[in-house]
Amino acid sequence: MVSLSPCDPVSSVFRDAVSGALSAFLDAQDAPLAAMHPATAPLLERARLFTAGGKRLRPAFCAWAYTAVTGDPAVPDAVIRAAASLDLLHVSALVHDDVMDASDHRRGVKAAHRQFEADHRGAGWRGDPEQFGRAGAILLGDLLLMWSVEMVRASGLDAAALDRAHLYLEQVRAEVTAGQYLDILAQAHDPYALTRTPADREELAGLIATVVTWKSASYTIRRPLHIGAAIAGASAAQFEALSAFGQPLGRAFQYRDDVLGIYGDAALTGKDSGEDLRVGKLTRLAAEAFGRASEADARELAALFGDPGLTEAQVERARAIIDSCGARQAVEDEIHREYDQALAALADADLAPAGREGLAALARLAVRRDF
Repeated sequence: MVSLSPCDPVSSVFRDAVSGALSAFLDAQDAPLAAMHPATAPLLERARLFTAGGKRLRPAFCAWAYTAVTGDPAVPDAVIRAAASLDLLHVSALVHDDVMDASDHRRGVKAAHRQFEADHRGAGWRGDPEQFGRAGAILLGDLLLMWSVEMVRASGLDAAALDRAHLYLEQVRAEVTAGQYLDILAQAHDPYALTRTPADREELAGLIATVVTWKSASYTIRRPLHIGAAIAGASAAQFEALSAFGQPLGRAFQYRDDVLGIYGDAALTGKDSGEDLRVGKLTRLAAEAFGRASEADARELAALFGDPGLTEAQVERARAIIDSCGARQAVEDEIHREYDQALAALADADLAPAGREGLAALARLAVRRDF
């Protein structure tokens, strides 16, 4: 059992409990995989590696929703294990996302597909190392997804709680997968071409908003809240209040991610600084920049956007264009609007005071990312 505190909503005690639950679950997968063949060992090694870090935000939103409904800051171990399963789902999505984005790093180490690729090169195996790397990462992501299902089932929750949470667990898995598809669909569009007229800008904004809703906002915050609330036996009004809080906060969370993808400190984010520029990641920030920049600057940004060989000087030039046209400030303003909307919904929610306080503190961390 872990006692939550609004003064430290993702405390080291909570993170250690989530990490311990994940480690125990993965340890139990060792024997079944080894019995199949010793060559499966890299799957488990990388599952351990990529689930060992992270901020544990999704488990935290789940646990705090449980407390907000029950009024009890003491969260049972079974609830912690169920909440921890959301990080298996999260890492599954990250592994697949890195393949789709051709990212080189994740959480300060080589991305999973790059590690599998290195296995192939080091052993001198037949075929294309890059194709092997992508295939290995896809299968690792699939395995993590299946394990996330198994971890909830084996969490120790009683049958009634599992039944209440089942629908939301199904929804979050489907939504993040469909959201990933919508994301690759968005990436197939040319942001310069789709920001030359007001109608095109509106169409692009709608597509990005849909991606943000389903790929990030819902699966990062709203559904974890729903799952924790369902386990606790929440009322319909409480679910509605948590949705009104979670969805705008999830959008603010993603917009902060967009800013960090271009301006973030690699030592803190675990990804190369400016990576979203090098991969040409179409985000709200990028769309704002192409739509607001002068024609000359938009053309210059288009020539830089998506070039994997960008130098640091070119990254700085792209940042200067984004800053000077007001795009970064526009996204910062939107983050604040969404955050304020979330807190207003939380203030009116029929939830236990300690839970509201903890969720508000957690919201600040999610948007500021200063931990």
